Amino acid sequence: MREIQFRDAVKEAMSEEMRRDETIFLMGEEVAEYNGAYKASQGMLDEFGPKRVIDTPIAELGFAGIGVGAAINGCRPIIEFMTFNFSLVAIDQIINSAAKIMAMSAGQYSCPIVFRGPTGNAGQLGAQHSQNFENWFANTPGLKVVVPSNPYECKGLLKASIRDNDPVIFMESEQMYGDKGMIPDGEYILPIGKANVIQEGKDVTIVSFGKMISRVVLPAIEQLAKEGISVELIDLRTVRPIDYQTVVDSVKKTNRCVVVEEAWPLAAISSEITYHLQRYAFDHLDAPVIRVNNMDIPLHYAPTLIEATLPNVARTIDAVKKVMYKK
Repeated sequence: MREIQFRDAVKEAMSEEMRRDETIFLMGEEVAEYNGAYKASQGMLDEFGPKRVIDTPIAELGFAGIGVGAAINGCRPIIEFMTFNFSLVAIDQIINSAAKIMAMSAGQYSCPIVFRGPTGNAGQLGAQHSQNFENWFANTPGLKVVVPSNPYECKGLLKASIRDNDPVIFMESEQMYGDKGMIPDGEYILPIGKANVIQEGKDVTIVSFGKMISRVVLPAIEQLAKEGISVELIDLRTVRPIDYQTVVDSVKKTNRCVVVEEAWPLAAISSEITYHLQRYAFDHLDAPVIRVNNMDIPLHYAPTLIEATLPNVARTIDAVKKVMYKK
């Protein structure tokens, strides 16, 4: 085992796959000469050259479309958005082309492409640069949506995404690129669509994914443990497909559930989890499921408003105590 940063997990996954398969290339803003906006492609231009590590203009619709066309014609592009806020410019190509070509061509064409980059709040960047669209993309048949929670998960899931024959939305966190974690020395791949039970518990299940795991949920669990509350933690890893069975099995054991998600509450992933639990685990629930989401407003610039808007440790602890009917 060795310790690496999240950004290096991204780079290693891409580089290893590009060495294995010459049809893979990386395209996006500042991925080449600048070594990536977050240094997640550092050194890749030197190794693979300008035909496989390609800088683009600030034109997401254009280079996303080039990627989709290349994928349909036998390549495996990796398209980097400097932030998924900018993917809105390219969302027509993602949803109307990449996600639908398999169905519309009656299986004649596949679209093995990865759209990747940071998602969500990254500090005081304002409302237009602080949004979560995991649920938007997860609502689209034909796409897979992956949200890793640490460097180990990132590398294993990104390699799986690059090898997948369907279009994959791979959503990282700008705040996590410097996070460190242990990964194996050899090659490993994590399955898309299989949740990870990070720790077992008996009192309540917390379901979450991505940055919320390390930034909010684990610190909350640590404090709850001091009060004698045993939490079972599930990292979804992928939000399309969702591993419902692991969640249902956990709730059948703990009888309570809290879902923590950095996203607006209406039609969120947490909404879907909550519905599924009342449909398939209703008789096992001893309390209503509680969701901890963003407040239903654009994220403001002021740090005090950011703290009040986003899921945090205190709100998560409060939600756990409510489902346990504790004060």
